[in-house]
This record gives sequence, C-alpha cells and structure tokens, in this order.
Amino acid sequence: MSTSASAALPSAGATSSQVIHCTEELSRTLHALWPNKKRKKNPKLNSYLHTSKPSGIQHRQHTQYQVRVDGSISYTRSYLKPPKNTQATTQPKSTTSALIPAQFDNTVESWDVDTVPFNDEDVRIGHAPGDHPLLVWLKDHPLFLEEILHLEGKGNLRNAPCSGCSDLSPNYHCEDCFGVNLQYCRCSDRALQKWNGMFFECVTLKALGLRIQLGHAPGQVCPKPHRAFNDDFVVMDSHAIHEVSLDFCATFRLLEEFHILSFESKVSAYEFYNALTQRTNNTGLAPVKSRYECFIGHDPKGLDATVEGECAVLCPACPHPGKNVPDNWENAPQAKRWMYALFVAIDANFRLKQKVVSNNITDPSLSRGWTYFVEEAGYKEFLTEKIDIVQEKSTCSSHTAVNMADTKINRGLAATGLGTIDCARHNMKRPNAVGDLQKANRYINMDYLFFSTLRHLSLKTLNISYNIACQWHKKLWQRMSTFPTSMQFDHTSKAISFFVPKFHLPAHVEKCQTTFSFNFKRGVGRTDGEAPECGWANINPIASSTKEMGPGAWWDTLDDFFGDWNWKKVVGLGNTMQRKLKEAVPQCADHQAALNDLEEGLKEEYGEVLEQWRSQVEAWENDQSQLNPFKRNSDVITLASVRLALAKEEEQSMQSGARISLYEDCSPSILISLALELERCLRADKDGRGLHVTDNQEGKLVECSNALQCRLDSWVKIQELYMPNIAAMRISDNATAANPSSISSTAESFKLWLPSQIGRARNTLKVIDIRIESATRRYESAHKALVVLGNLLNESGWQSSLCPLSRQDIRSMSDILWGESKGRRKLSWIWNMRGAGGSKKDDNGALEDMRIEWCKARACTMRWEEEVALLREEMCRIGAFLRWEARRWDERRNEVVPTDTEHEDGCVVYAHRQAHLRMQLAASFEVNWAQTLSHLNVQDGSEECII
Repeated sequence: MSTSASAALPSAGATSSQVIHCTEELSRTLHALWPNKKRKKNPKLNSYLHTSKPSGIQHRQHTQYQVRVDGSISYTRSYLKPPKNTQATTQPKSTTSALIPAQFDNTVESWDVDTVPFNDEDVRIGHAPGDHPLLVWLKDHPLFLEEILHLEGKGNLRNAPCSGCSDLSPNYHCEDCFGVNLQYCRCSDRALQKWNGMFFECVTLKALGLRIQLGHAPGQVCPKPHRAFNDDFVVMDSHAIHEVSLDFCATFRLLEEFHILSFESKVSAYEFYNALTQRTNNTGLAPVKSRYECFIGHDPKGLDATVEGECAVLCPACPHPGKNVPDNWENAPQAKRWMYALFVAIDANFRLKQKVVSNNITDPSLSRGWTYFVEEAGYKEFLTEKIDIVQEKSTCSSHTAVNMADTKINRGLAATGLGTIDCARHNMKRPNAVGDLQKANRYINMDYLFFSTLRHLSLKTLNISYNIACQWHKKLWQRMSTFPTSMQFDHTSKAISFFVPKFHLPAHVEKCQTTFSFNFKRGVGRTDGEAPECGWANINPIASSTKEMGPGAWWDTLDDFFGDWNWKKVVGLGNTMQRKLKEAVPQCADHQAALNDLEEGLKEEYGEVLEQWRSQVEAWENDQSQLNPFKRNSDVITLASVRLALAKEEEQSMQSGARISLYEDCSPSILISLALELERCLRADKDGRGLHVTDNQEGKLVECSNALQCRLDSWVKIQELYMPNIAAMRISDNATAANPSSISSTAESFKLWLPSQIGRARNTLKVIDIRIESATRRYESAHKALVVLGNLLNESGWQSSLCPLSRQDIRSMSDILWGESKGRRKLSWIWNMRGAGGSKKDDNGALEDMRIEWCKARACTMRWEEEVALLREEMCRIGAFLRWEARRWDERRNEVVPTDTEHEDGCVVYAHRQAHLRMQLAASFEVNWAQTLSHLNVQDGSEECII
C-alpha cells in the first residue's frame, strides 16, 4: 500500500518548539491515515532531498520516518545517487544528526508513505531491518564494488599535488591507507606503491633511499654508522616480510590478513578475532567477519549481468577451445586427438557438513552461482522434483556409498556433505561443479553437478574418474534424459571413457580392476584420478567452523576457499609442470629400455607368440568386449582363494554333521588364517629392528613384541588341541639346539610349526630354496669368470644381458620392490633371459604369466610416453591461456561504462594490473620450462604452441 501526504517541514533555522509542533502534526496525520492500533503494518514515511557533498558530486538524501506503536517517530538518513529521471535540486549539505532539534533542507522533492509488512509476532519481538543485514546491503553491492575499484587508480586526484610538499607530480601512495592520497617520493615515509603510468606497482622504501637508524633519536645522525651485512636487513611483521618497517592504518589490512590466514591456517573469524583481543586487552568482543571479494567489475551491464560460473578461476592447462588449443583441433589426426581430452574427477566429502542454521532469507548467498557452487534455487528445485527416486544397488563390491545412499541419517543437518567435479589432472575446482548433499552419495546429486559443469562442453574426448564409476556410468545417459534440455549434451558424438581412481581400484572386483584402470587404457598418461582427495585434505580443517554457518555464509565461504585453492594452483603451475616433467622424461626412457630388453629376450624363441600378444592387446584397447590380455585364463591360487576354499570345506562339513572343530571360537580354517597373519607379524617385527635404535624406538618395539607374544601364547594353546604332536616336537627342537641356553624367548624368534614347516611339505620347500641358492652361486661364479676372461680377450657387450646378480633381483614377476608402484615397477632383468618364459606348450604356466607381464610393461611404457606428450601440450596451453586472459582484460578495460570519472579510472587500472600479471606469469613459466627442456634434451615444441 502506498499513500501520498503533504506536510509543512520546518526550515533550516527552525526552533525546537517549531520542530516539536511539526512532529506532533506529522504523527496526527499518520494516525489519521491508520487509526487502527492493532494494524499489522507499520506506516513509514520517506523523504528524498537533493544535496551536494564537498566533492561536488550530486547525491540524493533519503530520510525515512517510521511511526512506532506507541506513537513516537524514528528516522534514518542515508545518501543515494539520484535517479536519472529526477531533476536534482542542489542544496547545502544537511548536518542533521537527531530529530529534535533538527535542520531540514527547504526543498522537498517528494513525500510518500509506504507500508512494510509486519505481523503480530514481529511487533512483539521487535524485528528491525538490522535483522536481515545482508538483504539491506545487497542492493548496494555494485556501489561497494565501484568504490573498491576506484582505489585501484588515482581517481579524482590524478592532477592533485602531493599531500606532503604540494609537488605537482606525485606518483607514490601507501597501499595500506584507506584512500588515494598521493605523495612525492622525497617526502614519503611509508610509500609502498609507485604509479608506472598504467597502475600502481610495489616498490620498497629501501629502493626509495630510506635508511632507518637504530640506537639514536629521530633526526640524530650517528657519527660512526655500521651497515648491516650486505646492507640487507629484513623486518618480519605480523602479516608480511619487509625490507624496512612500515606504518599501518584503517581496517582493510586486518581483513586481508584474516583472509590469507583463513586460507593457509584455516583459522576461523572467531579464533582470529580472539587472538587479536588477547594481544591487546585480553577481553572478548564480537567476532570479525571476513570481507567477501567478488572478482568482477568490468561488465558494462554491471554486477547483475554476471553469468553462472563467470567468476571462477579456470584451469589454464585444460583444453579450452578458442582460448588455448589450435583452431583446427577438431581435424587433428586420430593419433593426436587424445591430447585434446578433458579429464574430470568426481568425489564427495562427508566431513563438510552444515547444520540447520538460519535460512536463505536471513542469510542469502551473495554469489548466486557465479563461481564454483551451482545456482542454488535451480539445484534445490530439481532435487525436490526427483526426491522419490530410489537408487539401484551395487553389483560390484558392497560400496556403502551406493547401497546406503538413501538411508544415511541427516537429522539436524541441512547438508550431510559436499559433492564436486574437479579437473583430474591439475586438481582444480571446475565452475558450477560443487553442491551440497542431503543424504549420501546419491546419483541424482552427482548427476546434476556433472551435467551442470559440462553443459557447454565442445570437446570430443572426455575421461571421467569416479570411485564408483563401474556402477554410476551404467544408466547415466538414461538419467540425463530427465534433466532440463539446457544441461544435456550429445554423448554419442564424443569418445567418453570411465575410470576408477588408482587408490580405490583394489577394492573393486577383478573385472573392474582391468576394465576401469588408468594403467591399461590409452591416452590418459599418468593420471591417477585422486585429485579431489588432495583438495579435501586442504579444506577439511575448516569443517568445524563452516558447519555452524547459515546457508549463504556456508556457500560463500567455501566458494572463497575454492577460489584461493584454484589461484594457488595457477601460480604454482610453473613449478608443478616442471617437477612432473623432470620425473616423466627419465621414467619414460627407463621403461622404454626395460621393455626393449624384455622383447629382445622373447623375440628369438617366442617371436610368433609375441606378435600374437601384441595383436591381442591392441584389439582389446580398441574394443574391450574382446578377450582381456591382462587376465589369466587359468585360475590363480592366492591367499584369499585358499582361505575361501578352507572356509567352504568347513561349511560343507558342518552341514553334513561332521563337525571337526575342537574349540568353540576357533575352527581349523580360522587357526590356519590366524597362523598366516601371525607369520606376517613376526616378519614385520623382525624387520622393524635396526642396528641402532633409540630408547623410545626400543620401548615401542618391546611393547609391540609383548603384545605379539600374548597372541602367540593364546594361539599355541589352540594349536595343541588340533596338532597334539607339536608340543613334543617343540620340546625336542629346543633340546637338540646347539646351545639350548642361548635360545631367545622373544616373539620374533618364535617358531610356529605350521604344516609347511614339518614333514614332506617342509622338505619340498627346502629343496626349492636349495635349488635357488645353488643356481645363484653358479651364476655368480660364472659371472666372475666372464669378467676376468672378458678383460683378457678384450670382449665387451655381454654385460648388457648378463648383469651382476643382487639379492633383490631374485624375485617373482609380480613382486614389487619397496617404494615402487604398479606404474613405476620394472621386471627383474632375470626374466629377460632366454628361456625365462617357459615352454610354448605350457599354456597355464610361466608363458601365460610372461604374457601378462609383457602387456603390463608395454602399457606402463606407453603411459609414460603419453605423460611426456601431455605435459608438453599442457605447457603450451598454459602460456596460451594466460595470454588470452591478458587480452581479455585489455578488452574489458575498453568495455567499461563508468558512472563517473573515478570509477572509470579504477576499472581501467585494475584491468591493466590483471593483464600485466597474466603476462608476467606466462613469461616466468616459459623461462623456467625452457631451461628444464634444454637440460632434459626434450624438443621444445614451441612451433606447436599457440601464441
């Protein structure tokens, strides 16, 4: 409801009685309009006056009067910019600070009475506009942004003299001072930034010639000054490191310090503020809230024209058509198309919870989907429509994230966790790829995030990593059809592959471990798919503070942290890519040499078989419905399969009534399983004892040994029930020892007397050990003879195939040395020798094992070759993307439609600085990379880079 009314306002020189009379008359007028005191709407009277501030800028003075229930009147005054369709009347500045006595401008442009909805509950508890501060402030969001950008340049002081000496060419200002007061170099005592013609750049006081003299009063000259070593003295302050000390003012430095500390140490605002108060007077005050920075201000249509995801920090190394890939990338040869693939990794985090605190009206989000979170309203509306969908169960391992997706308890929680779609190779958050979860890892949530971030995908190759990809991908395109058309894309025209991250892969069934492995598919390099896990480790420490936030603060705080994470990844790409390339080039050469040696050893005797293997693995790489060459055709005996067989045998005995258990809680199969576990613990306990240990280490080892001895004693008692003769054998063994008194009673020397350690089984194992030891000694003797004869006969070249034999070379094909992984392991050279593959007729023996190991060695070599090629391509993309961003900032500088000269100056300066920063980063990266490429003797490839 809106009503107009007229009233006589007191003049600027009105007396107190006149003001009181005016107030009473105004009150009667308002009560006449609203006579019912039980009304549910309080009247509000708005007065708009035009006035000039000292700067000469026209402002619209807004005075709001409100009548309370008791009849009294309150008012609030603020200054706004006048609307374009209003004729401003310039008046002297009003100095009104209270209603009585008051001074009013004579000219009244308009009076209108508005009504604000209030219910009885609001009146009872006294709600006020301050109860919703973000909503009140939100309309001034663009104004605050303009003022911040105004500080980037000289503003209206471009031609102003120095504030200290009145020099007409001041070029320095203090970046800590809230304002743009300019100073000339000679009279500055705290200048930190210098105007370079386009923007302010950092300069130290030491470079300006300032010298601080310690031990003397200000202005006093030391007769015998002694300079610091190398004239290089560093001062460390609470927030930065300087070459000299500085003076600080205003509060922006405090907010910036908290901003950085929250990113690096994950300190909350409450903890940061309490630390400051304890350093001053040790009293507790209200928490300081962080300043939210929105990284945009150069759109000619203003802040509200920002589109979803536009403020996100993008990954420069990922392919972005039109920005950092060739114009004809779609027509690239088939052998190179894999290099223009996008790698994404999907994951969820259930530590980043959010309690049911506040609501979206009281605590709205300021970003509105501009960065990493999806747009909230559309996301929640879609989830509400699909709330009744029941998720299908897992057909792979019993994945709790899948099977319990609809049963996770969320009492008292607005969000049980966070889902995200990341860049899988460079560990960066993608735009519009983060959203909160209401239960567990439900497909509907992750689908929305996936299609949201890929809705504008134009690339033809997509590699997707997800720890439950084997289940999630099955009906993905069927589920996509239920999404809005704007979120769908043509998947039939793209080459899309699904993977399970390397760390999560062993938890899957055997079929998944080859079908969804990064190690066995072409075109993925050394990608591991575990990028989101690294990001969670960085942000998890803030979970304790963010879970208490309202919805808007929760989203915006996490958005802010993700932006910082991405930016640190961008500026660190120089070192990251350099480190990866330094590892990849030698690994590629080593694995290529190892593969060549293996094939040379196989070609002479198994040349035809080797070509069959090659054809088989290439056919499987092109079509995975073909026979899998990485899988054994015959059954493999493993420890797990033996345990399963024993358990099933025991189950059949129990079902037939032939119960053979002599101990209630320990059957024969459990006894054997426990023995194998104890045997592993004994080896670990023995290996853990070094030659020189500290008292602390020795104490921990003794404690572990004592605990192990207790387990052994309990196991021996049960063993004697099933194997009564063991007790006599144990006593006999101790009695026949060479020195019975020297027998150690420690756990690591304990003999379990398993079936394999007695009788014929032990004799068989002993024979194998003796044969291995005998063959080792014969080879070592022969190798020594060859060394002597080779020198006498001047023969060489045999050393490349007949290497010195070390103990770690004597291992099976599948054994991995300490520190190796599946992507870094290499076969022992003994398997490259002629005859190591066994007989051609032995299809179920060593030849089949050799085929699998050759396939793995070939795949490993190819992955390292792809990694080197991908790293070179990504280096080119990074430089091209940063230069594209620099050009884009230059374009934004010319697109600015300022509201005033000061705003234009700030926007132009900010754009200059951002463009300059991108060019500096690109140049710095390429200088470092050029040195590394030259050192590693890698082709520059600059002719293929986009400039």
